[in-house]
Amino acid sequence: MKAKRVAPLVQRYKNNPILTRDDVPYPVGTVHNAGVVKHNDRYIMLFRSHTHNGRSIIGKAESRDGFSFEVHPEPFLTPATGGVFSEYEAFGVEDLRITPIEGEYLLTYSAYSRHGVRIALARTRDFESVERVSLITQADLRNVVIFPQKFDGRYVRLDRPHSEITPWSIWISYSPDLVHWGDSRMVLKPVPYHWDEMKVGPGAPPFRTDAGWMHIYHGVFQTMAGAVYRLGVALHDLDDPAKILGVSDQWILQPEDPWEVSGYVPNVVFTCGAVPEDDGTVKIYWGGADTVMCAGTARIDDLVQLCLTAPRQPL
Repeated sequence: MKAKRVAPLVQRYKNNPILTRDDVPYPVGTVHNAGVVKHNDRYIMLFRSHTHNGRSIIGKAESRDGFSFEVHPEPFLTPATGGVFSEYEAFGVEDLRITPIEGEYLLTYSAYSRHGVRIALARTRDFESVERVSLITQADLRNVVIFPQKFDGRYVRLDRPHSEITPWSIWISYSPDLVHWGDSRMVLKPVPYHWDEMKVGPGAPPFRTDAGWMHIYHGVFQTMAGAVYRLGVALHDLDDPAKILGVSDQWILQPEDPWEVSGYVPNVVFTCGAVPEDDGTVKIYWGGADTVMCAGTARIDDLVQLCLTAPRQPL
């Protein structure tokens, strides 16, 4: 008797990829790893692209339905040309995340230079103008996502030191002012011979559910043919985000479609953005093979139950 096929947790959008370099009105080689948020009933996507010199910039696209995006004629964020940011963004700006909080949007992105990678913080209210705030980490550290509310008067973020020391684990840090961060500790680490055994890192900024803060993260497994990037989920306590209520033992998305398996970096699905909807679903956005942007949907309750009923140890 043939076994019944189980429906995937994440339903891929039927017209993936939703954005490619051919949709961009200026010369780029890739479109990937985009932060996405709903602003004034429109979806705003801030996507990374490689320019033809190999360095990265951030473009902007808008959509009414969250799937069909139109790219603005000019990039949204390019490496700074003056001040302290210019030294640390000289090699490119990458993998931007968007957190709505207190009437504005916080933007965290990787700044690359001869000094390595560190995280820069900017803010915007309208996605028309952007203000750089601070470089909020030293090198080498990347993949910072900020929670969309304060806890006991402090901002909270998840980050990932760009290092094999811990190794490649997710930490939590706190700040009174978005500039000075501390009280850091590890909250999630890779599991040996597991789908995320090589490294884990923050993905999309966490969003609130009735059961806890849902965090979609990325995990990496090293194979004989190279690394494979997949997506997993962790549920953080509503009042104490350093407390993880459950981490799914299985991934929710892996590279399968041709544009995820083959491209600039093969076998990669990598998320920087997820938008929860009023109907109990979440739109998840991911870069496929560091080349194109893709989207899909999942039921939030299914992701919560995966964390609570089939967990693995976070540490």
